[in-house]
Amino acid sequence: MSYEELQAAAQAARERTGRPEHRVAVVLGSGLGGYGPHLPGAVAVPYSELPGFPVPRVEGHGGTLYSAEPGGHPVLVLSGRVHTYEGWPLEKVVFAARTAVLLGCRTIVLTNAAGGIGAGLAPGDLVLIRDHLNLAGRNPLVGANDDRLGPRFPDMSAVYPAELRQAAREAGARAGVELKEGVYAWLLGPSYETPAEIQMLRRLGADLVGMSTVPEAIAVRHMGAQVLAVSLVSNLAAGISPTPITHQEVKEAGEAARERFTALLDTLLPALAS
Repeated sequence: MSYEELQAAAQAARERTGRPEHRVAVVLGSGLGGYGPHLPGAVAVPYSELPGFPVPRVEGHGGTLYSAEPGGHPVLVLSGRVHTYEGWPLEKVVFAARTAVLLGCRTIVLTNAAGGIGAGLAPGDLVLIRDHLNLAGRNPLVGANDDRLGPRFPDMSAVYPAELRQAAREAGARAGVELKEGVYAWLLGPSYETPAEIQMLRRLGADLVGMSTVPEAIAVRHMGAQVLAVSLVSNLAAGISPTPITHQEVKEAGEAARERFTALLDTLLPALAS
């Protein structure tokens, strides 16, 4: 991935959406793929029409960019993401998020489905990520650094700013949606974790575990934009859940929580973009 490739994708998005820049982008996780088309002024652009954009290979993970204007402000909706476990190199995993920053987005909202580890978490909970643990042994910044994107050694002490989390809580209160808060651990996947791994994560301070989000958050901070991340607890993690974990369970939890999640986004995105 080069700076020029990202710029080419950004320019193609401008031309196809008819909007020169956007203020906020949201990456939709499992179960939220249908959110974009119904937003005011929505323009759909398949990822396949944007140079360099990887197209998701996992069922239910979408693959369309939407440009919309909720509340009259330009917002980018990325319906679908690719994952490292699919075999994509990390430069492709973060390609869409980086393109969004080049399109003018100063805030990137990352959503995901995650396993619940922390005490008091239950399937269906929406949880603000306040920090993360990168336990995949990989980082999207490995390799030669392009100073046009960001510094060689970016600070990660406030990846998920308290001010953005407060804005999300205020939006949740207006929408009648409860938000909890916790630490997200990124593991490579695609196999779900073992009970022993979940006990390890709990001892390390993780409240949530998943297979995405962290690479994008690192890349976005590298570029100087801000990150807000929200997890849907789709299942209790291994050793906590009384039943085996399945991808179908994750998808069903996303469907069940869709109304609350979209109500949150409907209130939050215009507030962040204004």
